[in-house]
Amino acid sequence: MCIRDSGMGDGADKVLAEFEKLGIKISSVIASDDFVRGQSFHGFTVETLSQAHSRLGDILIVVCFASQLPDVMAHIKKVAQDFEVVVPSVPVFGKSIFNREFVNANIENIEKTYHLLADDRSRLVFENTISFQLTGKLSYLFEMESDKSEVFENIIKLGSDEDFVDLGAYRGDTIEEFLHYCGGRYSSITALEPDKRTFKKLQKFTENMNNTSIFNKGAYSCEKTLMFSDKSGRASSISYTGKCVPVEVTSVDSLLDGKRASYIKMDIEGAEAEAIKGAENTIRKYKPKLNIAIYHRSEDIFALPKLIHRINPDYKFYMRHHPYIPCWDSNLYCV
Repeated sequence: MCIRDSGMGDGADKVLAEFEKLGIKISSVIASDDFVRGQSFHGFTVETLSQAHSRLGDILIVVCFASQLPDVMAHIKKVAQDFEVVVPSVPVFGKSIFNREFVNANIENIEKTYHLLADDRSRLVFENTISFQLTGKLSYLFEMESDKSEVFENIIKLGSDEDFVDLGAYRGDTIEEFLHYCGGRYSSITALEPDKRTFKKLQKFTENMNNTSIFNKGAYSCEKTLMFSDKSGRASSISYTGKCVPVEVTSVDSLLDGKRASYIKMDIEGAEAEAIKGAENTIRKYKPKLNIAIYHRSEDIFALPKLIHRINPDYKFYMRHHPYIPCWDSNLYCV
């Protein structure tokens, strides 16, 4: 069974496609009471939880959407008190499913990454992420949650002279976060946002800021033009299907042209590995603090630390998961 709290989307499609491969049958599609209006999804009329429970009796609920909204997460926790609830893991990008075959095929890289981690909390996050991906049990997810303030207070520790590079700047929310933790004092900000409509909001947010350069480009390993999905907001990503638009991409090394970066944030919808390659000279020369999303592709949790370690073996590696269902907003912090 699928429980959906808002619109039926890509996550549910991916889960149902994998269920079909495995021969798993669903009995109902459900949503929160406020969203049930007689609509259909994959041939099922969408029901409320009470309707499905009354009709079917004992049920297993499969959560097929993502949310970090406190009220939505609280609702899922409440449902999990009365029913068995699992959250299947399908990658945001790429085709590799994080299953036992995937783990067995990558066990050497997984073990090497585990031994790179600098503290017990990181090792817990790493272990629980793998356990959650394999089982879908929410207990693994909730046990490893932590607030972002802990990261900035204990790991990243921003100063007043940072040269910040924000890859995937969106409307300026992570610049705002940066300003909060550096006390509004910095040396420079360089920000990239590929979506044209979102970039206009970023322009407005930064229009009165000093020493700030923003670019309507994506981050990659080199300078070229790639096709991106024509979706405004955080969903803007490299794509070769559906409605796409050409977008210029560039590398950090090209953009900075030898100038210093002291802090780099990457949340760029599955292009993190390419962007790291494009920042190789900067990472090697300046060893900037790194804040990198590691949840977009199944392999990111071990492939990205391995790549950074190859470029600069002097880094200490930390992993944290911030409140989100499923295992999104999981980040690698390198100092």
